[in-house]
Amino acid sequence: MSHAQHVFAAAQYGARAQDYVTSAVHSAGADLDRIEEVLRGRSGARVLDLGCGGGHVSYRAAPHVAEVVACDVTPDMLRVVAATAAERGLANIATQQAPAERLPFPDGSFDWVLCRFTTHHWQAMEAGLREARRVLGPDGRAIFIDTVAPAERALDTHLQTVELLRDASHVRNYSVAEWVAALGRAGFAVEGMGMHRLRMEFPVWAARTRTPPEMTTAIRALQDGAPPQVRAHFAIGPDGSFDIEVASFSLRATL
Repeated sequence: MSHAQHVFAAAQYGARAQDYVTSAVHSAGADLDRIEEVLRGRSGARVLDLGCGGGHVSYRAAPHVAEVVACDVTPDMLRVVAATAAERGLANIATQQAPAERLPFPDGSFDWVLCRFTTHHWQAMEAGLREARRVLGPDGRAIFIDTVAPAERALDTHLQTVELLRDASHVRNYSVAEWVAALGRAGFAVEGMGMHRLRMEFPVWAARTRTPPEMTTAIRALQDGAPPQVRAHFAIGPDGSFDIEVASFSLRATL
């Protein structure tokens, strides 16, 4: 994967860093509650928040573990995370700039890898998954959470198009089947999986990525012209708000 692609993604998100710290979609949710719950009592654990974005996983994990390394490709995101951690008195959060596909950590450096709402931006998903497995210790655990694409091709095409029009750094939302296969190839055993739907309020969703007006107009035209089964699946509302599916994978590192 090219350095230029990572630079492009970092540039896309640099100006939006504070928006992701304050985003209601990113800062709350049952998935974050669950991450906090599984880490309770693991006071000796070292955790990697992979593709940390606004740092919400790090903030939840830090009170329960020895150290959290918040890793992201975007320097501005990391500056905001470091400042927010300091404001909240979370002195055990460190930051590291790196793409998921090339992590600057030795083998077996972490007890947990946590990754939420970022894999769809990676230039090479499987390379990132292999790196996540590499930096986990032999008894390591991981939780990956991301928006996923429907298996049906017409629905998949609609979602990928909408995502790309909204954000030029979007790579792909993968299906659950693609996820499970890729995780297995990377050296993970899936111990549990959950699914839920997340409502994307169109004005907030578009504003968070500072989507240009011509692109929001194109998205709304695509939604308005979509077949009935597409509109029904995504529950597209009059203002363009829609549902997206989220998958959570609980993983164990295999030998």
